[in-house]
Amino acid sequence: MKNAVAIRHIAFEDAGTLAGVLEHRGFAINYLEAGVDDLSPAKSADLLVVLGGPIGIYEVDRYPFLKQELATIETAVKKGVPTIGICLGSQALAAVFGARVYPNLQKELGWDEMTLTKEGRASPLGAIEGVRVLNWHGDTFDLPLGTTRLASTKITPNQAFAYGPKVLALQFHVELPQRDMERWLIGHTLELANSKADLAKMRADAARFAPAANQAGHRLFNDWLDGITASSAAA
Repeated sequence: MKNAVAIRHIAFEDAGTLAGVLEHRGFAINYLEAGVDDLSPAKSADLLVVLGGPIGIYEVDRYPFLKQELATIETAVKKGVPTIGICLGSQALAAVFGARVYPNLQKELGWDEMTLTKEGRASPLGAIEGVRVLNWHGDTFDLPLGTTRLASTKITPNQAFAYGPKVLALQFHVELPQRDMERWLIGHTLELANSKADLAKMRADAARFAPAANQAGHRLFNDWLDGITASSAAA
């Protein structure tokens, strides 16, 4: 069985629906807790997932473990480990590729459609065209040199990028199952209170949009994994 390592920053932000896709394709998922576990197994994984969290990837002075985490991700990417970063994970990948990560002009919180680039429509992200996906982030990043922009919104020009077939960065969430939304509403209660978020609307929007987002996410993840397999076979 192939080994997928997921670096997790907060317990309730797990791989969600991506876990089922990976398991169906013969991966065993091993979670490593950032700030607690030794992350070195990620360097030799068959696949690496870097998940979200409520901290800034640039807050190394406050969270010194981020230095090791970024070094681990950089080593994995250089070794050719297929890597997908979601939310904070996408910001980590941007930093690894030398781009600036910083607070956005405003927080992006809610369900929105992505505007896909031409390259984005031809990529696995074509699966989410016309589908509302969940934004839940306050930080953004510049597009790293050598990568391809795949998606944007008015608030966040760089919502997704790829580096070849093996590295995919997603600021947004398609992995969150509707049933887990309440875990996020509980876990992020202070952030939501400070943002004056309407929890009833967030629950209603999750019920309305999450099923289609999850379905599109399954296709996105599978298409990305198919692309990795194809590139490996061609090498």
